[in-house]
Amino acid sequence: MKTIDELLAEGVAGERVLVRADLNVPLDGATTPEEQRITDDGRIRAAVPTIRALAESGARVVVASHLGRPQGASDPRFSLAPVARRLGELLGRPVAFAGDTVGDSAKATVGALADGEVTLLENLRFNPGETSKDDTERGAFADQLAALADRYVSDGFGAVHRKHASVYDLPARLPHAAGYLIADEVAVLRKLTQDVRRPYAVVLGGAKVSDKLGVIDHLLGKADRILVGGGMVYTFLRAQGHQIGDSLLQEDQVDTVRGYLERAEHLGVEFVLPVDVLAGRGFPDLVAKAPTHPETVPADAIPDGLQGLDIGPRTRKLYAAKLADTATVFWNGPMGVFEHPDYAEGTRAVARALLDSSAFTVVGGGDSAAAVRQLGFDENAFGHISTGGGASLEYLEGKTLPGLAALED
Repeated sequence: MKTIDELLAEGVAGERVLVRADLNVPLDGATTPEEQRITDDGRIRAAVPTIRALAESGARVVVASHLGRPQGASDPRFSLAPVARRLGELLGRPVAFAGDTVGDSAKATVGALADGEVTLLENLRFNPGETSKDDTERGAFADQLAALADRYVSDGFGAVHRKHASVYDLPARLPHAAGYLIADEVAVLRKLTQDVRRPYAVVLGGAKVSDKLGVIDHLLGKADRILVGGGMVYTFLRAQGHQIGDSLLQEDQVDTVRGYLERAEHLGVEFVLPVDVLAGRGFPDLVAKAPTHPETVPADAIPDGLQGLDIGPRTRKLYAAKLADTATVFWNGPMGVFEHPDYAEGTRAVARALLDSSAFTVVGGGDSAAAVRQLGFDENAFGHISTGGGASLEYLEGKTLPGLAALED
């Protein structure tokens, strides 16, 4: 695929360049765009190098992104207006905001751009054509987006696993290249799939085991160790016949998980599960964050009435030991309900273990990346923090990602 450096070498001064970024950042829940505040700007900061390079080369930069799931209609709760303000602050230059995606506001705002100026279109998902499964409807929206630009740069790694108009169809309509973020993400993921330095450990967490089945299946033949935490771990513990109390369980996945444990043993892959957990009576209030009086209980005997919400102190030490001698680590998913201070220590311990090791460490986006920032760790101390949790997982599953395939010439 063509790189942005090759594109810049050709010259982009005076040209309209549409950058498909991933600015899908969390907001504080206020009901109007004027009141909303961004709670984690990591994805915006990751988009800045590509946008800045184009603007400084004289391009007229049109940034496009989605935010949330507004179901194909305008919804002020999902407006990108707060993102435009923050992007301007990070770029150190004004960012004009178009009040629609391909309508009169977008056309007027793009048309008014001078060389080196930047605009951000309103949420792409306000238009049903962006996510439509109908090729004709999706293509029609891509045609409208293409009319706003002369060239296309894909830099929204968090969306490349989606067959959406701005990700998959638009590159076929314009000369295209991969931005710096896309290039960096792909280079890192190749280190996790080709000529991997060993021992290679994978740490998986998060709520649902069903979200991780594909990557577990694929990595059973590649990883040396797989460490499991988060809500998904209780399905593994049930598959081993253990009592899990009121913990999260996907009963329909128990047989599948049991099969993975058997395959891991046959292949010589070390599957590491908690030996103790922190449990509470009911799910904690993540807004008030009031004390919950957690109890430390054995992972194989969680009493009825208690819900496992984090890995326990013995498990933290176990997982740190299992990561200490690694050469490569991929981590996706928190070890517990890290948003509440009573259940953040497991996730904190894994992050600390990655920093204490000499391994090449990759944090696989999503909640893992959010946890690193929320818990106060230096992002630059990790080998790489991905901006795309779902995209990273699908890449590691060996799937073809539509947004990357569309960039191949």
